[in-house]
Amino acid sequence: MISPELIEENSETENFLINQQSEKVSEIGRKLPDPIKGLEEISDNFYWSWQREGVELFRSLEPILWEKVEHNPRRLLKEVSEFLLWQKASETDYVEKVQRFVEKQRKYLSESCVSYGRITSDNPVAYFCAEYGIHSSLPLYSGGLGILAGDHLKSASDMKIPLVAVGLFYRFGYFRQKISHDGWQEERYVDSFGLDLPIKLVVDEKGRRVVVMVHIRGREVKAQAWLISVGRVRLYLLDTNIPENNEIDRHITGHLYGGDSETRIVQEKVLGIGGVRLLKKLGIQPSVYHLNEGHSAFLTLELARQFLEENPDKSFQDAVSYVREKCVFTTHTPVSAGNDAFSPELIDACFDKGFISALKLTREELLAFGKVNPSDQNEWFGMTPLALRMSGKSNGVSKKHAEVSRKLWQAIFVTNRESFFGQSDFSGASESLETASESLETDSSSVPIIHVTNGVHPLTWIAPQFQALYEKFIGENWIEKLENPIEWKQAVERIPDEEIWKAHQFLKNLLIHYIRRKLFARDTGRFEMIHEHKDTRHFFDPNILTIGFARRVTGYKRWNLILRDFERLIRIIDNPERPVQFVFAGKAHPQDREAKILLQNLMSQNQNEAWLRRAAFIEDYDQEIAKNLVQGVDVWLNVPRRPLEASGTSGQKAAMNGVLNFSILDGWWIEGYNGENGFAIGGLDGDIHSSNQDEVDAQDAESFYQVLEHEVVRLFYERDEKGLPRKWISMMRNSIQTLTPQFSSNRMLKEYLEKIYT
Repeated sequence: MISPELIEENSETENFLINQQSEKVSEIGRKLPDPIKGLEEISDNFYWSWQREGVELFRSLEPILWEKVEHNPRRLLKEVSEFLLWQKASETDYVEKVQRFVEKQRKYLSESCVSYGRITSDNPVAYFCAEYGIHSSLPLYSGGLGILAGDHLKSASDMKIPLVAVGLFYRFGYFRQKISHDGWQEERYVDSFGLDLPIKLVVDEKGRRVVVMVHIRGREVKAQAWLISVGRVRLYLLDTNIPENNEIDRHITGHLYGGDSETRIVQEKVLGIGGVRLLKKLGIQPSVYHLNEGHSAFLTLELARQFLEENPDKSFQDAVSYVREKCVFTTHTPVSAGNDAFSPELIDACFDKGFISALKLTREELLAFGKVNPSDQNEWFGMTPLALRMSGKSNGVSKKHAEVSRKLWQAIFVTNRESFFGQSDFSGASESLETASESLETDSSSVPIIHVTNGVHPLTWIAPQFQALYEKFIGENWIEKLENPIEWKQAVERIPDEEIWKAHQFLKNLLIHYIRRKLFARDTGRFEMIHEHKDTRHFFDPNILTIGFARRVTGYKRWNLILRDFERLIRIIDNPERPVQFVFAGKAHPQDREAKILLQNLMSQNQNEAWLRRAAFIEDYDQEIAKNLVQGVDVWLNVPRRPLEASGTSGQKAAMNGVLNFSILDGWWIEGYNGENGFAIGGLDGDIHSSNQDEVDAQDAESFYQVLEHEVVRLFYERDEKGLPRKWISMMRNSIQTLTPQFSSNRMLKEYLEKIYT
């Protein structure tokens, strides 16, 4: 067997390939005029993406092209005309803005990180996740988990927390969505190497490509790494698409969440084991390894292997104690079926006997370590049980979710309490242990899974118009006020109703125009403006109550709930005096046929003329579409089946923009709702364990129709002599005051520092 050590290659052929790949991905391929050459430096780091003046620099260069290249600054700089570049280089105001932002970015990046206990620049947090939603131009995410990871990195950067991140470079990313004429979702994939990304190949001090090896399917698979700069945070992405690997192994990092269980397990082995080996190769010595969901849980086994290699006289239990001191785990999935689990045969295919023996375990003991019940021969190897056993601290992503998780995984702590807490010698994972205390068996509150409720990055998600409003009435340091909720509430109170409504109406008009343009582009394939296009210029009305519903298409999200009494819904939305319009967006997993049918059912309602006037579906939901929706709609709708919404963050983004949430009481909304900052659907009763799910759905649908018609619609159209909906604006203000500081990712990172990392 080849030893699973880190290796490096250096041949003329390889260096040629390295140079070709590196230039193709990271160079814009042209020389910019000297006065504005700083634009390329700005585009090298995603810091610009959460600074509104940075975004504006690129947008104002060529607004139509900016939309066509999907807000990718490097593609913009490659494709914009030479004439326009020189024209901008001659504009004093634009040149000064470029120079000021270059100076601002350099100053930001030059500031040293701050130590937090054991977390220092020399010993940072190592954050592992299967996907990252940094920006829509970097398509390495599918949904909420990735967006959360992106916001985590941005807040860590802003707060100067020493942190590095590890993921996978999916050459074809997640799919692009197209809805066919019969309403069926179709998928296509785009080669990320053709997207002109600001990423650099990771090389050593001699300029040689850094490569790690991971044993998979009986052979050694090599992975190179790419570096992305997210402010002060370095994000490393492993990539198996290199000539030294065979064709099958080159596709390991081909698609995000693509393929079958075998594809998933080999991806997760590259992420976890390859990621640890990469950090070691780079000389990075993390004080904390943060497993964001169970995909990277194999990293705990690699840490144990390395510990035993360096300490041959130690036992596996010693290694477990060592790993648990370093690892923390965040679980996101509130049902056991949603957590990755692999058959013994797949584990055998991916873990050679040498690796298992290096852990001083038998095959059966290793398999048992990934089971809820180690003695159950039929149970598959689960990544969440492995992560829970090997992590010193674990958390859910909302208060309710932690409660659900404690009940869900209680059996792990009951059957393995002694081993789990390190209170007895480990004598084999499959061996029966002493019966746990009666309290742990009967009371899940004793299970050590706490909560850190998710948050979102304010500077990424708060619209520029509201940021300008906060600067005007609160001050340029408004973002710092979020650290003190009382001070923030008092500051927001000073903003006049008229100013809040004016900012919101501006954003709503932008959204209406955006919807029209998106539908025009979908139908014609053209990106130009559509002011005179007869089919879209009157579509959607900025004066009508607009409700947004955008999220992953899957059963528990209950996309069909609002259609349960379709005739009643039509009467509500087509009321001539108080009409309502809906905008939808979302993707179904390519292999989830039931979800695709749900989406097709929604699209089939277009046969109704009233629905066709009052509803729109925006294809290919991504981060940019999400921004437009959460900033521009009046109401954000969410109707998940309780308690399956672990947290949810889209509503938090909407709330920060004064958009009112209209949601089932689940996930974060249980903590956020106060009766005056949004609307609740149903109560806290009636979850997935109810005996009659159809009855629960009927009750929630009835609540939705009642609240929509008699509270939401009524309050929105209730105007004073100036035409302002004063009560509605009061709720908008309350939403901004109470929810912005509570659900900021800065607050989230502070809690991770206090409760999880240190």
